[in-house]
Amino acid sequence: MKKLINSPESVVADALRGMAAAHPGLRVEAEQGIVTRAAGAAGQPAGKVAVLSGGGSGHEPLHAGFVGRGMLAAAVAGPVFTSPVPDSIARATCAVDSGAGVLHVVKNYTGDILNFTMAAEDCEDEGVKVEQVVVDDDVAVARTANGPGRRGTGATLFVEKIAGALAEEGAPLAEVAAVARKVNENARSYGVALTSCTTPAKGGPNFTLGEDEIELGIGIHGEPGRERRKLMTAAATAEAMLDAILDDLPEASGAPVILLVNGLGGTPPVELYIMRAEVQRVLDERGITVARSLVGNYVTSLDMAGCTLTLCRADEELLRLWDAPVDTPSLRWGC
Repeated sequence: MKKLINSPESVVADALRGMAAAHPGLRVEAEQGIVTRAAGAAGQPAGKVAVLSGGGSGHEPLHAGFVGRGMLAAAVAGPVFTSPVPDSIARATCAVDSGAGVLHVVKNYTGDILNFTMAAEDCEDEGVKVEQVVVDDDVAVARTANGPGRRGTGATLFVEKIAGALAEEGAPLAEVAAVARKVNENARSYGVALTSCTTPAKGGPNFTLGEDEIELGIGIHGEPGRERRKLMTAAATAEAMLDAILDDLPEASGAPVILLVNGLGGTPPVELYIMRAEVQRVLDERGITVARSLVGNYVTSLDMAGCTLTLCRADEELLRLWDAPVDTPSLRWGC
């Protein structure tokens, strides 16, 4: 393993100290894994809903990179691929509440659900109103009556941006939570890996792929996928990924969508743009209009080579909130 780290144990705190040095608009408690907006113009406006998210580290810039005006009020980082503890979540929640309540955006993983729920209960005992929205957009996992359900992946970015924009406008907590759920209900994602990732603690890959193999339906925590195939062209890979997404989102045909072509940490931009071109070709063939799109590393899995695709059906309300100004370390426009 070759990584620019000091030790596996200090990776998250060291990275957060680097964020603090690079972005003075953030207030960082590195040892607790808490990132909030600094006081001043970029601080949480009084009387408005605060949107908070978080989870295991290793997905940067998600979540701390999206703390700022028009998006998150706070993010809480746990160890790599491990949920933050309830005490840190509760501390961050109480810190950003300005009287209008706090929305927790939580990816659908068992540890995250348990810890965010416990934190919310602690905060509500202190008089802070908390709503929780669970993101479960990954179509590689079937929805079942029992079991943990679908994983939260790329749609988390869409939920955080759109809910954050509505909160910035001063909407009440119930409305901010409702638009977050609307985004999640209309979003689907699917991922492909060319390599596994290497976690600092393990020092080796989570799974092994042959030189001529790819893994379809992977998770963002280095989980193996649901199908292994021989290496395909970008065109064939895009078609396979979109087949999985659109089979679960048939109403997307003819409707505008927001598209994310997301790198997993080890894929160069040139390959992501090739995928963007192939995705456009397939969606054009199926009569689906891309109204807005992002290409880049937004929800990563350390150094994994590969990408995820996320589509979100978007009406006028969602497009307006997507276009609203945002000023964070990793997402910025209209400012």
